[in-house]
Amino acid sequence: MSESKYGSMIDLLQLQKQFILNHLREGDVAVDFTMGNGHDTAFLSKTVGETGHVYAFDVQERALASTAERLEAEGCPRNYTLILDSHHRVKEYVKTPIRAGMFNLGYLPGSDKRVTTMRETTMPAIEAALELLDHGGVLLVAVYPGHAEGEAEGSMLLDYFTTPDRHRICCTLIRILNSPASPFFIVAEKK
Repeated sequence: MSESKYGSMIDLLQLQKQFILNHLREGDVAVDFTMGNGHDTAFLSKTVGETGHVYAFDVQERALASTAERLEAEGCPRNYTLILDSHHRVKEYVKTPIRAGMFNLGYLPGSDKRVTTMRETTMPAIEAALELLDHGGVLLVAVYPGHAEGEAEGSMLLDYFTTPDRHRICCTLIRILNSPASPFFIVAEKK
C-alpha cells in the first residue's frame, strides 16, 4: 500500500510492473506508447537488457529530452529508439512483434495539462498495439479519468476491451471501485 492524494491504496504503478514482468524477458521488444518523463521507458529498457529493444513515442520534444536524460542517468543500455511522433503511427516504426506495450494516458506530468492524449489517436494506437502484440505478450493501458478527456478515453477503452474474443486476448480491469476519479488500468494478454 502507498499513500497518495487518494489516501492509502494499492500501488498501481508497482502492480503494472508485475504484470509486465510476467511476460517480458531479456532480448524481447517492447513499446512505451506514451514516454512522458521516461519512467516506463527506463523500466522496459532495463528489463529487455542489451539484447532487447524498446521503442518509445511522444509528441512533445520536452518528453524526448527528459526521457533521454533519465535513460542516461539510470545507466540504461543503449537499446532504445526515442520517437517524436504520435503513438498511433507505431506500425511505421515497429516492424516486428512486440512482447509488451505500455500506455500511460493523459498529460505529461509537470507540463501544460491542455496537451493530453486524445481518443482520436489513442484508439488507433491501441488497435495497432494489439496487432503487433506477440503470442504470450501483454499490453498495459493506464487511464487517468480525473480530467474530461481522460474520462472520455477511459469510457471508450472500457467499451472497447469488452469486445475481443477472450480465447485470443484476455482483458482484465484493475480499478479502485470506491474512488471513481482514481487512475485505473487495463491489462490485455494475448494467448
